[in-house]
Amino acid sequence: MADEPLVLGIETSCDETGVGVVRGTTLLADAVASSVDEHARFGGVVPEVASRAHLEAMVPTIERALKEAGVSARDLDGIAVTAGPGLAGALLVGVSAAKAYAYALGKPLYGVNHLASHICVDQLEHGPLPEPTMALLVSGGHSSLLLSTDITSDVRPMGATIDDAAGEAFDKIARVLNLGFPGGPVIDRYAREGDHQAIAFPRGLTGPRDPAYDFSFSGLKTAVARWIEAKRAAGEEVPVRDVAASFQEAVVDVLTRKAVRACKDQGVDHLMIGGGVAANSRLRTLAQERCEAAGIRLRVPRPKLCTDNGAMVASLGSEMIARGRSASDWDLSADSSLPVTDTHVPGEAHSHDHVHETSNENLYS
Repeated sequence: MADEPLVLGIETSCDETGVGVVRGTTLLADAVASSVDEHARFGGVVPEVASRAHLEAMVPTIERALKEAGVSARDLDGIAVTAGPGLAGALLVGVSAAKAYAYALGKPLYGVNHLASHICVDQLEHGPLPEPTMALLVSGGHSSLLLSTDITSDVRPMGATIDDAAGEAFDKIARVLNLGFPGGPVIDRYAREGDHQAIAFPRGLTGPRDPAYDFSFSGLKTAVARWIEAKRAAGEEVPVRDVAASFQEAVVDVLTRKAVRACKDQGVDHLMIGGGVAANSRLRTLAQERCEAAGIRLRVPRPKLCTDNGAMVASLGSEMIARGRSASDWDLSADSSLPVTDTHVPGEAHSHDHVHETSNENLYS
């Protein structure tokens, strides 16, 4: 619909420069420039490398997204940007670019939360989010259970990892197995040819006295690494596919059990899974099986929308405008530890509008 907010979103929380264009809940463009190859030789993301890559990719990626969407920058109703959490330097590049474009165009600026954006992106795939919705977000930096009753103002943390995130554990085990970086996709690929019941790896925080919704993957990571080391020390061949499958099963077993339990305990009948690890094929399959058994409707975006992208930021920005949430002020800054309860960083509209009135005529052509 033409009267739905047309928003450009910028995502730079880690190693991918994402720019998306959304009209309401319709995705028009999703342009991504990844620097993952530049980090591969280090075995993980290097913040300074990521920041420099964002600087180089920002303008070309924005121009590509606008062209793909078939819209002019002047047509936009607002610009949204990830204000946190994430890598401080990387976030600053995105926030600075968003402020510059918003100022030049005379458009409202919305600094939004990275995690809330991961939830909101599902609207581009399956339509408006039910309220409430339980969200399981799993990535290289986050493993969280969140209850969303209003994606623009009320997202409540139910549980989170107390040590390694799930995606971080995937990366570390892939490194031990000499499978390269990033670990998630390659572990998933090898696991498809392995036996997930071959090795009984531990399930962290699943005892009767453990926190019901929190996660721990550090012990699992250590157990897998020691199992591999013992095999090598004995001169035996490591069954890479079986190790990958058994490790992956331990991770997704805990994730899905706790997510379904949270839904049952809170009386929520919709579970949304997002974040980069949501692209994992076994996680999707097991979650579907357990949700169907529990009478819960599962919502998982297509893999490209699960990883970091600008479309998710644009989606949340569009929802902010549609629900009349206040725009951010020009002193918006990046917050590497922005809590998920701060779904966006609001400001006072009058100062924002005043600057926009003075900038409409001469700063952008």
